[in-house]
Amino acid sequence: MNYAASIFRGIDDPCTFDYNTMIRGYVNETSFEEALCVYSEMVEEGVEPDNFTYPFVLKACTRLKSVREGKQIHGHVFKLGFEADVFVQNSLINMYGRCGEMTLSSAVFERMESKTAASWSSMVSARAGVGMWSDCLMLFREMCRETGLKAEESGMVSALSACANTGALDLGMSIHAYLLRNISQLNIAVKTSLVDMYAKCGCLDKALRIFKKMESRNSLTYSAMISGLALHGEGEAALRMFSEMIEQGIESDHVVYVSVLNACSHSGLVKEGRRVFEDMLKEGKVEPTAEHYGCLVDLLGRAGLLEEALETIQNMAVEHNDVVWRSFLSSCRVHENVELGKVAARELVKLSSHNPGDYLVISNMYAQAQMWEDVARVRTEMANKGLKQTPGFSIVEVKGKTHRFVSQDRFHPQCKKIYKMLHQMEWQLKFEGYTPDVTQVLLSVDEEEKRERLKGHSLKVALAFALLYTPPGSIIRIARNLRMCSDCHTYTKKISMIYEREIVVRDRNRFHLFKGGTCSCKDYW
Repeated sequence: MNYAASIFRGIDDPCTFDYNTMIRGYVNETSFEEALCVYSEMVEEGVEPDNFTYPFVLKACTRLKSVREGKQIHGHVFKLGFEADVFVQNSLINMYGRCGEMTLSSAVFERMESKTAASWSSMVSARAGVGMWSDCLMLFREMCRETGLKAEESGMVSALSACANTGALDLGMSIHAYLLRNISQLNIAVKTSLVDMYAKCGCLDKALRIFKKMESRNSLTYSAMISGLALHGEGEAALRMFSEMIEQGIESDHVVYVSVLNACSHSGLVKEGRRVFEDMLKEGKVEPTAEHYGCLVDLLGRAGLLEEALETIQNMAVEHNDVVWRSFLSSCRVHENVELGKVAARELVKLSSHNPGDYLVISNMYAQAQMWEDVARVRTEMANKGLKQTPGFSIVEVKGKTHRFVSQDRFHPQCKKIYKMLHQMEWQLKFEGYTPDVTQVLLSVDEEEKRERLKGHSLKVALAFALLYTPPGSIIRIARNLRMCSDCHTYTKKISMIYEREIVVRDRNRFHLFKGGTCSCKDYW
């Protein structure tokens, strides 16, 4: 680009084509600020942009999250009469969406007279770019159902990401089948998305199969596979995959290191995790971020090395953030260390935390220690700040339809059958020596009420429904928004043995495969 720029500066009277070439070159080289500077110079020099100018200029705004400049350029589009150009409109949809301006993104989309596959793909990708996974899938389904248009590969990648983050395995498999039928050679981005989708939807074997068949892989592909292995508690396999990546000459980036450290954390590989972190510091190619330190703190905290975890936070080379303290607080609660938990709680409050989850963890920590006055104080503070608890829920997919259950759920149409099944499950569990772990009910109530509350946990309700309405011997897949309690973990292990079912549960940030009375996590999660 430096050589191209020197030639460009030697042109006495550069035309629109010359400016477009420079803008496109800078965007392709990810020099987005330079691209916008060239466009600004173009306008100042009175050289009129054309419809080929704006897609690249708007892409630069998208990557820089520069919505203010994007709006100004949108004004230029109107002035010059390109508002009806489909390529410009698609770029505007994407720019506004990726910058979080969903209302404006939708407004451009709705005004389009003829929406193309690229227009719909831009809408889908924009939602995926800001993590609006449900909206992303809703738009993708609407596109397929109502328009009959074939989505572009970028739209497919976004839809697969949405499937991965919502656990929509059936739709993900349908997209995979569509790709195989309609595209002769899948590119590396699509294959990486398939690896990520299958791994995050609990099908680790399928993810590995696609990964091994790939002719070429990049750091994103390895990161997706390592993350998938981490989710499934396969820490040692993740480390082997990391070593293979280094041997292939592919450089690690900060995302890969986060994936590897998470893999060590989920499997209790403390020594290995420390070594990976130290190697990252020695190489110096990746600057450690708060996210990396958060992974190390999580690794140490899960293993019960709370003093070392606190020392790591205090000696961080970057500024402390809420994620690091939140991880430490969670470890203090699990290991019932109230004193160190108070340190984490104070730091989170100092950071003006408005995350209701922080107050709940603090409250639960005090409840475990039966410090009921402190529980009341934290709950009152939470109420005064207007913070509301996100209810725990479990989702199970049956015959292509998702069913969502909350604790003590009585709203499902098949409620009576579900609770009859729950009663039957409880009866059979007694013969296997199951005793409810009432310590998991963090309320000041009597033993009987604690047992009743445990019976209605959302995971157990979802499990009863799945046993009723899925074929015998089929795999049951359940997704949760919160970490499962140890009582539900023991309960599910025994149910997998009694009913001879494989049960896959994703609880927020990892998978558990229950089979024959054991769990893939080896009771470490």
